[in-house]
Amino acid sequence: MSVTEGVGGASGAAERRHPAVRVALRSPGRFLLSAWPLRCWLHVLGGVLFGAVVLALLVAAVSLGVVLSAVGVGLLVLAAVPPLGIRVAAVERRRLRLVEPAALADPHEPPAAHGPWRRLRHRVGERATWRELGYAALLATVFPCAGLGVLALAGLSAILLATPVVVWALAPETVMVIPGQAIPGPLSAWPFTLLGAAGLALAAYAAGWLAVAQVRTAWFLLGPRGSGLTRRVLELTRSRVRLADAFEAERCRIERDLHDGAQQQLVALTMTLGLAEMELADTDSRAAALVTRGRGEALRALGQLRDLIRGIHPQVLTDHGLAAAVAEIAERVPVPVAVAIDLPHRLPALVETTAYFTVTEALANAVKHSGATKIGIEGRMARGRFLLLITDDGRGGADPAAGTGLTGLADRLAILRGRLSVSSPAGGPTQLRVEVPCSV
Repeated sequence: MSVTEGVGGASGAAERRHPAVRVALRSPGRFLLSAWPLRCWLHVLGGVLFGAVVLALLVAAVSLGVVLSAVGVGLLVLAAVPPLGIRVAAVERRRLRLVEPAALADPHEPPAAHGPWRRLRHRVGERATWRELGYAALLATVFPCAGLGVLALAGLSAILLATPVVVWALAPETVMVIPGQAIPGPLSAWPFTLLGAAGLALAAYAAGWLAVAQVRTAWFLLGPRGSGLTRRVLELTRSRVRLADAFEAERCRIERDLHDGAQQQLVALTMTLGLAEMELADTDSRAAALVTRGRGEALRALGQLRDLIRGIHPQVLTDHGLAAAVAEIAERVPVPVAVAIDLPHRLPALVETTAYFTVTEALANAVKHSGATKIGIEGRMARGRFLLLITDDGRGGADPAAGTGLTGLADRLAILRGRLSVSSPAGGPTQLRVEVPCSV
């Protein structure tokens, strides 16, 4: 059983693992007899033509910007290059539907400001814009070169496939595929037909795998990365840590006010009642018994208040750290507790407080519910994380849903990006493992 904190959500991961064209390529016969080869060839041809246009636009924009930079206008021209990548990416998302039915989402966030210049600044500041510009550079250089190779292979294979027809149509003219070796007739051209068919099959597979490469590149560069969501999660994490710090500061203030205010007044009250009790000690009046009774009630209230203050924030934890605070609370537990906390330095205040109340809750559970005869507490640092192990030899069967406070402990640890793991098989033993990063 494990109670942990987690943030996740990579939508579309299963779909991105296997593009549709790659799935079709896994069945060679069906792929060649389907419409996929034609779709892949059309996609490659469109990529070559579109890539040539993009290359011309990029070269023209960059060249014009460099030339005009001497008069100060070039920077405005160069500023138009990143939006060009955005437009190219928008066209590519539509063009990819020819080989990948799954739609590719737009990674851009809506601009917060209005106006053309503010919108431009917003787009230039997004990482997605520069990834799209990088994809436009690949589309203008790498993919067209590979596509030209695939199309050349397909064209040459188509010519070889039609060699018998060409020989028949041009007869009695001499037709040579291999220099110096004339083909005497259409029947003698069948080996070239077989070679052309094999070349077309190879070109179909080459176009398919080129489409797979382009789809994967598009998913990597043109798809959403969740950067905005990541920033929101990071800000949420930081804000809840700030709330935890504020809550801890408020709890320390309440503890200080109780210690310096209500506790001192109760001490003064018990002293006053004690003096009154001494004055009435030699009398047999009913007032003496009432004063004695009132002083006892005041002492009990003072004891309860001190326990309450210690539960809010023990002073020993503030003054001497976690090891001393755990050792002190272990002495008040009716079950023998072995404490072995070895720390090279003081932990952050919030980590110390969380670990302390985790120990107190675990000890209370062990005493009330497990029937344990001994408890062990170990604490140490490992790779920048504080590890805490609390083990008892009780009957086991601890369940977070049973109201034993384990869920509350997990929620408290989640604020610090910590983790609580509970191992409690029936019959015992029960072990609580706490891991808290100390760089909150």
